[in-house]
Amino acid sequence: MIRISYFHKMRTLLFILIALPTCFYSSNAQQLHDYSKYHKAIISVEELIIKENYRAALDQYEEIFDSYEFVFSRDYKIAVQLAVHIKDFNSAFKYLKLGITDGWTLKEIKRDRFLKSLTTMGGWDGIKNEYNSWRSGYISRINQDLKEVVKKMYKKDQKFAYKYLFKIGQKAKERYGNRRGVPHVRQQITKLYSILESKGYPGEKLIGESQWMTTVLTHHNSVSKEFVSNDTLYPSLRPKLLDAISRGEMDPYDLAMIEDWNIAVKSDRKDTGYGYLDMPSQEELSQCNELRRNLNIRLIETRNDLVNIQEKTGINFYLAGGPWAKGKIVPTNQ
Repeated sequence: MIRISYFHKMRTLLFILIALPTCFYSSNAQQLHDYSKYHKAIISVEELIIKENYRAALDQYEEIFDSYEFVFSRDYKIAVQLAVHIKDFNSAFKYLKLGITDGWTLKEIKRDRFLKSLTTMGGWDGIKNEYNSWRSGYISRINQDLKEVVKKMYKKDQKFAYKYLFKIGQKAKERYGNRRGVPHVRQQITKLYSILESKGYPGEKLIGESQWMTTVLTHHNSVSKEFVSNDTLYPSLRPKLLDAISRGEMDPYDLAMIEDWNIAVKSDRKDTGYGYLDMPSQEELSQCNELRRNLNIRLIETRNDLVNIQEKTGINFYLAGGPWAKGKIVPTNQ
């Protein structure tokens, strides 16, 4: 009996020792892939930046970079600029390397006037010497076949958009959208469904490019009021996009732009959106910010405060909004 009991105890202990690392790994893996926490953490960094507590902001960036397997490239770019601003050049070169491994090109870096001082320092030679190696690592990480598929979808979408653009008058645009645009966007969304099921969302994480599919989806949501008002494709797709955000495959700022088009077209630009296509009124501001909270993107006030810091320091915060929202989003009095 003693020998059996001893064997039983040892077997139980061995099971626990084997199981424990698995439990820790599973918990850690879950944390690493929960990008809602990532985006909330980035907003916390931005709040430190607004207070001009740049050292603390940089330290928090370090924690985020250590905690997530994929980092959105703009966050590396901002971290490099912060490091240069406070003259922490060791950190600047460190994050510059990480940015390159995440797709930042030497050409883009050289064009950035804010980073010009780095090109005159000793660490710059190491960047140039190792660039091709780091770049090749990035290229091998990207799904090149999927990237080519999405690029073709984007080009096809642009052809439709140009034809739509040159139709004279809104009624002519609506007719063209309903006649030619509807079959086009349905085909595009069907293909995206297939990609989501087999590969995931084709954004920065998977193909190194987020704007191609964002453009395809914004065009889907702006074909015509008649189509968008009765559309069932996008509403059924939306939960999958939210899942893609939680996995880090989609940028929530891209979804906000896609949603803004949907809201604007369905309501004739009367309903409150995210503030990119149409400035919210003072009365709509709280509703606009609630939409932003639900996606874990910065509030209007935070964006405007970052614009102030941007103007004061020259740091580029890569604020979303494209050609529709440049600089501050100022609520109207209506």
